[in-house]
Amino acid sequence: MAVISMKELLEAGVHFGHQTRRWDPKMDEYIFTERNGIHIIDLQKTVKLVDEAYNFIRNASTDGANVLFVGTKKQASDAIAEEATRAGQYYINHRWLGGTLTNWNTIKTRIQRLKDLQTMAEDGTFEQLPKKEVVLLNKQREKLEKFLGGIQDMPGLPDVLFVVDPKKEEIAVKEANMLNIPVVAMIDTNANPDVVDVKIPANDDAIRAVRLITSKIADAVIEGRQGQDSAPEDAFVEGDENTESIEEIANIVEEGNN
Repeated sequence: MAVISMKELLEAGVHFGHQTRRWDPKMDEYIFTERNGIHIIDLQKTVKLVDEAYNFIRNASTDGANVLFVGTKKQASDAIAEEATRAGQYYINHRWLGGTLTNWNTIKTRIQRLKDLQTMAEDGTFEQLPKKEVVLLNKQREKLEKFLGGIQDMPGLPDVLFVVDPKKEEIAVKEANMLNIPVVAMIDTNANPDVVDVKIPANDDAIRAVRLITSKIADAVIEGRQGQDSAPEDAFVEGDENTESIEEIANIVEEGNN
């Protein structure tokens, strides 16, 4: 039983890749066809690979793994923060600061500074300071919250990264690779899949597509943490009415382009 249906993927636009001239040839095995200069992702493979990613995250979470959700482009920012929070995990959704993983000790000092400023704002310390100084401290706090708020309670280096668009998040992926931290990623037709451990071929530029996949990853964390074997009610079952053939999907795609 799969955790996601081809119908869900299609409705969210997960199948739309990039323009053919922008492709990475290493993504060839995940591409079904081309329509009007756009690569169409093979959703049958995506269904299976979402399963693999889900199981990987669920099993890691059962063992207590901490998952860092990363997606800094505007299409991903909200979903990354909301789904990571729902799963009780951590996130970076604005800008990846170089060295976040490889220079974790320095990042920890900035996180401590953020916590100190938050305490000062809450315990009345700011009320005893000159207004100009408070303005500067608040600006510093807001900036630190923007970039580090999603990881301020992360106890240490994450055990797994979930990334939306490894091409955009190249530095994050490189740091994870250097530290042998597994990377699970939504990867579009323009990116190199070799840098990712668990691949989810998908449109990583559409808000609905990003939210759909990210929500499944969050579900996997929650299920793993609960230690429950509960599949979504609307799960795709091989052989049921949702088992559209890739040819049928292609026809729908073609009709949508006319």
